[in-house]
Amino acid sequence: MLPETLPHSSARCLLPPPPPPPPWEQPAGTGSPGEFLAVGMASVQRPRGFYLLATLQSLFSQSTEEELQEMVVVVHLADTDPGWNVRVAATIAQKFARHILLGRLLLIHAPPEFYPTLEGLKRNFNDAEERVRFRSKQNVDYAFLLAFAANLSSYYLMIEDDVWSARSFLTSIRRALASQEGSSWATLEFSKLGYIGKLYRSSDLPRLAHFLLLFYQEMPCDWLLVHFRQLLTQKDVIRFKPSLFQHMGLYSSFQGTVNRLKDEDFQADALDLPDNPPASLYTSMSIFENYEPLKAYSLAQGYFWGKDPAAGSTFTIVFQQPVRVRRVRVRTGSVERPGDFLRAGLLELGQRRDRSRDCSSYVPVGSFKKGTLEQQGLESVLPGPVECVRIRVTQDQSEWLIIQSIDIWTTAGN
Repeated sequence: MLPETLPHSSARCLLPPPPPPPPWEQPAGTGSPGEFLAVGMASVQRPRGFYLLATLQSLFSQSTEEELQEMVVVVHLADTDPGWNVRVAATIAQKFARHILLGRLLLIHAPPEFYPTLEGLKRNFNDAEERVRFRSKQNVDYAFLLAFAANLSSYYLMIEDDVWSARSFLTSIRRALASQEGSSWATLEFSKLGYIGKLYRSSDLPRLAHFLLLFYQEMPCDWLLVHFRQLLTQKDVIRFKPSLFQHMGLYSSFQGTVNRLKDEDFQADALDLPDNPPASLYTSMSIFENYEPLKAYSLAQGYFWGKDPAAGSTFTIVFQQPVRVRRVRVRTGSVERPGDFLRAGLLELGQRRDRSRDCSSYVPVGSFKKGTLEQQGLESVLPGPVECVRIRVTQDQSEWLIIQSIDIWTTAGN
């Protein structure tokens, strides 16, 4: 029988409450550790391979001290063998003692009596009985983890126990969130694999936990996560590139089968992400279906697709506030439509924004070569801050134009 509620205390901490840390190890600021981001994972004993310690080490070592002060990591040791859970907890406590003392690392376990039945389950998709039991228990493992984490932070990041993290992934997530300000997203994705790199508002975690419990025997967790996103009216996937997490495990937690999945979009150094300041976007080209200009400028996946570009056609970015632009990179065309790239065009920086939605003065700073452009050192081109960035087509072309991405880096100061 399913529990009607999932109280925070359903999952028990495996370690006793730590003593207060000495003054020199107290987190800076007034907030508690994890006030911005909780990172959660569930872990069980694998027939082959053990990656949990490497995953934790990567999370902590790839974060700065300032980032760690805004993060808490929660591990649900969910194996049915209590001896394994205790041994792993002891190993983690020894290896990551400082993070535990500072409240940055929590180990929890939900007792087996809290679980619904895992016998005689529906064999949807003609899955073997053992696989149905495994994936159904995994759904409940995650449900308890989500319920425990609901009040720890503003945002919750779901990962698996066998991943590498990109450097300063927390800062990259903060930038991505800024780009989605004002939107009603349900899930942001920082990897295209499984349960890895899925970001939720913590306020949604109780609902997601109940959702996983309600349908625990119906389908795998990653499928349920898609349904949850769609039920919260987010139709399209919002995935950011480069990916911030990479699958490291070779052997699956189910029966130890070989799993060579890799995310080719993973980039170990995520600090080189563009700033892309808040802006309004306009184009003189006709837009094909819903491939609007914002999709080329957003850090999320997607692109702009314009019809019938001609000499003089423009694509304009008007910043909400003037900025100092130091670097711009534009990619056109796509793998699916390699011919829809910009044959000839200029990149221009604009100043003196008038009462309309455009700047009155532009300076060309680079030309496209084979559909791409990258210019650096732009902060020395104009004496003052930039208010507009414009792509101008300089030659008629019969092919439509895909602008895959526009990346803009800025420098501090006006």
